[in-house]
Amino acid sequence: MPAHSRLAAPRILLFAIAGTLAIALGGCVTKKVEGPQTPPPVVESGTQPTNPLTENKPTFLNLPNIPADHTPVRVGVILPFNSATPSVKALANAMLRAAQLAVYDSGNKDIILMTADEGATASEASAAGEKLLNQGAEIIIGPLYAPSVRAISAEARDRGVLVLAFSTDRTVAGDGVYLMGFLPENDTSRVVSYAIGQGRHKFSALVPATAFGDVTLGVLKTTVTDGKAELGQVEHFAGTVDAALAPAARIAKTDADALFIPQGGTVLRAISPSLGTNGLDPAKVKLLGTSAWNDPGNLQEPTLNGAWFAGPDPKDDVAFNAKYRGAFSSNPPALAAVAYDAVSLIAALAEKGEPYHRFTRAALADPNGFSGADGIFRFNADGTAERGLAILSVTPGGFRVVDPAPTTFVKPGS
Repeated sequence: MPAHSRLAAPRILLFAIAGTLAIALGGCVTKKVEGPQTPPPVVESGTQPTNPLTENKPTFLNLPNIPADHTPVRVGVILPFNSATPSVKALANAMLRAAQLAVYDSGNKDIILMTADEGATASEASAAGEKLLNQGAEIIIGPLYAPSVRAISAEARDRGVLVLAFSTDRTVAGDGVYLMGFLPENDTSRVVSYAIGQGRHKFSALVPATAFGDVTLGVLKTTVTDGKAELGQVEHFAGTVDAALAPAARIAKTDADALFIPQGGTVLRAISPSLGTNGLDPAKVKLLGTSAWNDPGNLQEPTLNGAWFAGPDPKDDVAFNAKYRGAFSSNPPALAAVAYDAVSLIAALAEKGEPYHRFTRAALADPNGFSGADGIFRFNADGTAERGLAILSVTPGGFRVVDPAPTTFVKPGS
């Protein structure tokens, strides 16, 4: 993790922006998905807090325009705002802007966003979490990195404060920590299940020799087995272009009717022509990928033409991106929508609950889920998020939806 410097002073924001934000902003506010009230999933009892947050204390952060006897919705935000890596710092600040936008859209003037820098070490992240909890944070969004999530989780559990983190490492989820991000497991199961439904029965795989590759391969095996299909040849490669070419040449000779490649970027674009020159026929072998394939650079790769991958419906991205550009005159990174959804969810829950009882595990366990800027999502009992994803096809003219994202988690006929 890159080195970060500390914030010189707490950054505390009550969202109030005039001018560029005084525009019509609608359609992306996270809300509950309507559907039959099915029994909620089992929610683990988890650690019992020994110092639960139960009342508004004079020592908690307040603002001059909020009466002392009124309890605002204090939301802690932990992100690497001062990262030494410019792209990480830009991402953190874009996510904060998206969070501010969600507060504005919600119309809830009680919400206070209190920020702290994630830092470069676990101890710095822990200090950031403790600061926000001491200021009365009723719920925390962030951090971005898994070690930072681990660092703040124990103190948050001790106070009975839930954490909506942005890490994609499922090992940090559970016991009051919920992962808002897109997990590779969702992408893999969605695209493989769809391929089985379309008549593909024998799969092969070309996966990176990484923890990410191991996760996706594990889900591939489970989904193939559950779908009564078959998994044949599997090739692994180190995550570089040179290391991928020989395994790609070997897997190109597969006798499968579907080839799963959970790899994007320049490595994918190097792999794809190698597959064709080594004998793979895309008309016979359907290429399958993850949301990492949602990259305009892939559109002109002939071997990828007609390939399928799972990801958010592009129309959802268009709506949120337009809203963000209208507010901040710049394009948002992908994680900005996730930050928007986290705060929008908080705003929705805050409307119906009493202070210190509105953000509960039971509320987050709603089996009908929530509808956000990137489509529907709900939390599993282990703290990971299940998301409704579309299946997209790669075409020279753009990514085309071949199977829409679901609008409800309720199964047909249930």
